[in-house]
Amino acid sequence: MSLHPTLQSYADAWTHSIEAISELVQPLVEGEWNRRTPCPGWSVRDLVSHVIGLDSEMYGDPRPIHTLPRDLFHVTNDFQRYMEMQVDVRRHHTAPEMTSELELSIIRRNRQLRNENRQPNTMVRGHLGTELTLEESMRNHAFAVWVHEQDLRTALGRPGNLDSPGAHIARDVLLDALPAVVAEKADAPRSSAIVFDVHGPVEFLRTIRVDIQGRGTLETAPALGPAAAFSLDWETYVRLACGRVTPEAVADRVKAEGEPELTAAVLRNFAVTK
Repeated sequence: MSLHPTLQSYADAWTHSIEAISELVQPLVEGEWNRRTPCPGWSVRDLVSHVIGLDSEMYGDPRPIHTLPRDLFHVTNDFQRYMEMQVDVRRHHTAPEMTSELELSIIRRNRQLRNENRQPNTMVRGHLGTELTLEESMRNHAFAVWVHEQDLRTALGRPGNLDSPGAHIARDVLLDALPAVVAEKADAPRSSAIVFDVHGPVEFLRTIRVDIQGRGTLETAPALGPAAAFSLDWETYVRLACGRVTPEAVADRVKAEGEPELTAAVLRNFAVTK
């Protein structure tokens, strides 16, 4: 296999999650494709359409030429309009059409990954005309597909894979965003520390230290006398960080200690996905 070793974990995570998605939707009858998911305005069909669209663009296909309806209440900005295009063109596809296209997409992407010989720092196309490295693109993609696998599991009442390869990619992606959540968005006090104790299928203890300039850094060492501390399970952490639930909806699953205004600000700004 010619895939660069640095990229292998992302390819493995994507493979695990996309195959799980395929297994989840293969037996669905037509009506089940209309079930609501945690993504606003999106059904199971819409979510699978989004995943197919993501992989088609990773493969290099051109984006569809399509005009969105004007009554999509959940589409409010350019990024959402960009993402909605691949969804809306498939909105009336039947269950067999959806599963067939998903399977074809998986076959094509697996072949592409087997033949991938570019370096991790190769610049590739991103969303909305942006560019990023191949490594960043594959990491983001593995993260997104795992999160959407979890969205489908929630919609279908089929929990699982909270400790899969994609879950560990998600942990790293979400932790990378945590310093900005605490130091910038929540405006935590300077020269302070905020501790996060996460338990469940994926466990970790991390400290965000805010320096005298107000910059946040992620550390593995626990802090004595932190300004705030949070204890929650991994699934709740993911759902909060990905904007799938509000802090109020999971208040009974989050133990927060410290100044109430600070803990509320952290939780209010916890979502980091668009």
